[in-house]
Amino acid sequence: MHFELDQEHRMLKDLVARFVREQLIPLEPTVLAREAAGGQMALLPEEQARLDAMSRELGLWGLDAPAELGGSDLPTVAMVGVNEELGKTITPYDLPPDSPNLRMLMLTASAAQRERYLAPYARGETVSAIAISEPGAGGDPAMMATRAERDGDHWVLNGRKIWISRAARADWTIVMAVTDKARGARGGISAFIVERGTPGLRVERRIPMIGGASTYEVVLEDCRIPATQLLGAEGQGFAPMQARLSTRRVQMAAWCIGRAQRALDMICEYAPQRQTFGAPLAQRQAIQWWVADAATRIHACRLMTYEAATRIDAGEEARTQVSMIKVFATEMAWDVIDQAMQTFGAMGMTKELPLQQMANETRLMRIYEGPSEVHRWVIARDLLGLRR
Repeated sequence: MHFELDQEHRMLKDLVARFVREQLIPLEPTVLAREAAGGQMALLPEEQARLDAMSRELGLWGLDAPAELGGSDLPTVAMVGVNEELGKTITPYDLPPDSPNLRMLMLTASAAQRERYLAPYARGETVSAIAISEPGAGGDPAMMATRAERDGDHWVLNGRKIWISRAARADWTIVMAVTDKARGARGGISAFIVERGTPGLRVERRIPMIGGASTYEVVLEDCRIPATQLLGAEGQGFAPMQARLSTRRVQMAAWCIGRAQRALDMICEYAPQRQTFGAPLAQRQAIQWWVADAATRIHACRLMTYEAATRIDAGEEARTQVSMIKVFATEMAWDVIDQAMQTFGAMGMTKELPLQQMANETRLMRIYEGPSEVHRWVIARDLLGLRR
């Protein structure tokens, strides 16, 4: 297999790299200082508007959205390159729309849903969320308790969801619910679109996380929605949900490559300059081995991620490969960033450098979209022939 971007996609990656280098990284000291003073790890409205206008002008919106909706229809492989560059900054800015929910809509939306939800979402005009995990179930579909019951021309949803990003500002949320308890993941889980303001949908609480992130707990209490809000076929929500999760996991792997590469670059720039006990840090074998191991692991991770993306683009089974890169990328990036912080000493612990924020965000990614232990279990089941 050939794991390299073609010329067009390399040019796009270079464009995103320049946008990150010239527009996002220069904002980091301001964002970090604001957060250190008690503010949120977020952009001000005017900063967000300026970056939106600039990225839209550069043609960076809707990169993987369908061409008929104004997008560039980029393959997963090309998005790996884009997200690697975006992963090099801690400035909280994303190019709309969010790829995972976009993919789920593309796989399941009816013609009416494409017009009402997918089209404005592809244009970056709306914000979405997805509600999968539950307080007593995590992401295990067999333990999912949220129920959806048909009532004439409506569905009535009852349950509680947790760890939902963007729930407080989402225009609509994809809610996973059980429609046939006996069938479970094999035909008993359905997806629904629930719009903000729907009676019975309530954001119960905001849950602050490390790194300035927030997630939410949401309650659905006799939440009545039109039958047309069923996303895809009844009982067939599990497969597109898994496709959506694979998209996010590949995206996270690319972010981790970018994070680790930035941390390695910082080590390589700092170590020759920093003198300790009469010699530059760069002459210490410990630092040299960290650098060598980091470069090797980043290179391996990049190849693994492109291979998984290539499989996805070809329509091949990639679940095991995606689990491999989810584990490898998040743990690799965590180690490289930790070594960068160690190299910088006390300065590496401060909020004057981005390293501590990179560490916090990377630590979250070892839990988000399935913890490492679950993915190791998935890999082992496949290799041992134990998959259900």
